[in-house]
Amino acid sequence: MMAAELEGTLAQNHFVECGSSQEKTAGWIEPRGEKHGPLLELVGGQMILKLMTEVKTVPSSVIHRKATERASQIEASAGRKPGKKELKEIKDEIRLSLLPMAFTKQAALWVWIDPDARLLVIDTSSQSRADEVITLLVKCIEGFAVTPINTALTPAVAMADWLMTQEPPPGFSIDRECELKAQDDSKAVVRYARHALDTDEVRQHIEGGKAPTRVALTWDSRLSFLLTDAMQVKKLTFLDVVFENSLTNKSDGFDADLAIMTSELKQLIPDLILALGGELSLA
Repeated sequence: MMAAELEGTLAQNHFVECGSSQEKTAGWIEPRGEKHGPLLELVGGQMILKLMTEVKTVPSSVIHRKATERASQIEASAGRKPGKKELKEIKDEIRLSLLPMAFTKQAALWVWIDPDARLLVIDTSSQSRADEVITLLVKCIEGFAVTPINTALTPAVAMADWLMTQEPPPGFSIDRECELKAQDDSKAVVRYARHALDTDEVRQHIEGGKAPTRVALTWDSRLSFLLTDAMQVKKLTFLDVVFENSLTNKSDGFDADLAIMTSELKQLIPDLILALGGELSLA
């Protein structure tokens, strides 16, 4: 699909604020933040989008209190208590009546598509929000489909080996943060923050059955992040060296920064997949 054609389909799903009776809405907004600007930005061949969601929330305590009051009124006037179905209908009615007065909360996230590498990166750790993005992309891009990356080693197995041997994969170093969780019914959790991880104590926890659920890493002295057992990259930080030679001004900073960041991530992601034993073939 050509960029102009995709821009048109994105416009059909442009973000609109919640109506008076809507609880949630989602849609695309201008990545540059310029009103009536393009919804699709092409930077160095990379596709950049931005999704905005808005949610109205009525506190459950308010709904419960008003539903209890309504049920008491029915009991007093009709001499009966509302059943479960009726009580649910009362709560739904109260929620709808309060929605126009509810406060709204907006949240935006970035979406990056690398067409050549066939890679989709979503700036969220929430699976439900990621699914929301994918659903909209499928709606906007004909034939669009997503397959999760599966690696030969699970992150938990790989991270346990790195901590036990203190031998991180080439190009990576282990930082001073991790979380270990017991695999038995106790679900006991040990967290280290700003703490050396090359200790006997850490190894003993792993030998005792606690598996790493997140470990802080730095790649090539350029990017720091937390790798999770769900193969999510959290707390991604671009270190100063990444931008130290970047000479930008206010007008071209958006393109320059995105070009630099996507270039770095295009190198990190394959290295991280390789560190986890490489991608498994679907065949």
